[in-house]
Amino acid sequence: MSTSTNTLDVGFRSERGPILIALMVTNGLVAIDSTILATSVHSIVKDLGNFSQFPWLFSIYLLAQAVSVPVYAKLSDTVGRKPIILIGIGLFLVGSILCGFAWSMPALIIFRVVQGLGAGAVQPMAITIVGDIYSVAERAKVQGYLASVWAISSVVGPTLGGVFSQFLTWRLIFFVNVPLCIVAVVLLVRVFHEKIEKTKHKVDYLGATLLTAALSLLILAVLEGGQAWAWDSLQSIGSFVVGGILLVGFTIAERYAAEPVLPLWVLSRRLLLTTALISLGVGAILIGLTSYVPTYLETSLGATPVVSGLALAVLTIGWPIAASQSGRFYLRIGFRNTVLIGTAIAVIGTLPLVIFSQTPNIGIVAASCFVIGLGMGLVAVPSLIAAQVSVEWNQRGVVTGTNLFARSIGSALGVAIFGAIANAIFLSRGGGETNVGTVELASGSVFISVAVAAVATVAAAFAMPRTPPPAQAQGNPAPEGAAVGI
Repeated sequence: MSTSTNTLDVGFRSERGPILIALMVTNGLVAIDSTILATSVHSIVKDLGNFSQFPWLFSIYLLAQAVSVPVYAKLSDTVGRKPIILIGIGLFLVGSILCGFAWSMPALIIFRVVQGLGAGAVQPMAITIVGDIYSVAERAKVQGYLASVWAISSVVGPTLGGVFSQFLTWRLIFFVNVPLCIVAVVLLVRVFHEKIEKTKHKVDYLGATLLTAALSLLILAVLEGGQAWAWDSLQSIGSFVVGGILLVGFTIAERYAAEPVLPLWVLSRRLLLTTALISLGVGAILIGLTSYVPTYLETSLGATPVVSGLALAVLTIGWPIAASQSGRFYLRIGFRNTVLIGTAIAVIGTLPLVIFSQTPNIGIVAASCFVIGLGMGLVAVPSLIAAQVSVEWNQRGVVTGTNLFARSIGSALGVAIFGAIANAIFLSRGGGETNVGTVELASGSVFISVAVAAVATVAAAFAMPRTPPPAQAQGNPAPEGAAVGI
């Protein structure tokens, strides 16, 4: 029995308010963790050593998160959202505690895998639950609330990381997750209830294993090619070949699976395919900016980490502002036109970064990031909601997971491609010497690549259907037998 909630207020005092607060706290786990580590790398390396291995702290986390999203998404459509998000929080909690006690860099890297596996469940489930309990007209504002968590974390995370590392110990950047996880679990257990029809399901273990193995090899090959090993090395070629073979095997397995972990119909529908491609572009744009803007400002202008971090933070300030208002646009002019406007704004925002890359200015960089954030808010949320409303409840989890999975893949590919571009320039300008001119040239090339990614996202937006399939024109909160209540 479904609980109709379309007529309720969207605010925190409504019947769904406690659930929204719980989801914001839960989303905050991943948001803070994604920003707090960056300012602590120096202290971690000083304590544990192995400077050459520290990039794995980020890449292995991203990899674990990316490959687990489709598995969690499919499971949530069969066993419900609540068990999956609680499992994700549990894994994130265990991983955080282990990271806090890490005795070496390899141990810390392994424990980051556990954290990543938890994060792979947390963010997609939070967004899917929003799709379950809020109507189409309401979701934009609610997604704006969730996006505001990232805006706050972009300021709080680096600040906490810097304070812990400089005055206390870097281990606190992981232990701070413990109380947050406990609060999130308590809130979700108390205020979020769902009734799932008890039916027998066949878990697609073969598909999940093949997908995880294939993507692990392919993403690692792209992340480490030209860095940890040469592109034409045995490791690189072998990873691509074996990963490709496993991916083909996964595709074949999914055709015969009773309940495939990633149904092939997700990529056969024009709307779902184009919104996934848009999400891919969003991931690449975000990683390009977050990875290179701070280094660019600190090296070129001598800006402090706090100042460069604040210049980047306006990206996540513009995002929730636009996301919360995007409903006004897509209800009036449609999802496709709203996304096209957002991608156009994002492209305009990248132009000053490209034009003024050789004459750096903090104000210009901050303004560009803000404009790009506004564009992304009109892209990411409407495209995701367009995908969600085109399917029923028992498909919404896998559709949401596929969209966020595409964003993770975009970030992973972006890390590799932008890194390869920057490394090539460093090597061509004196064997990797990090002087100001080289950093400006490398950053400028990366910003051009970000602009290209933004233009490619415009192309994907043009390919969107003008009107989504009318599976859930009003976004019913939940179907019969899968009620979400309080």
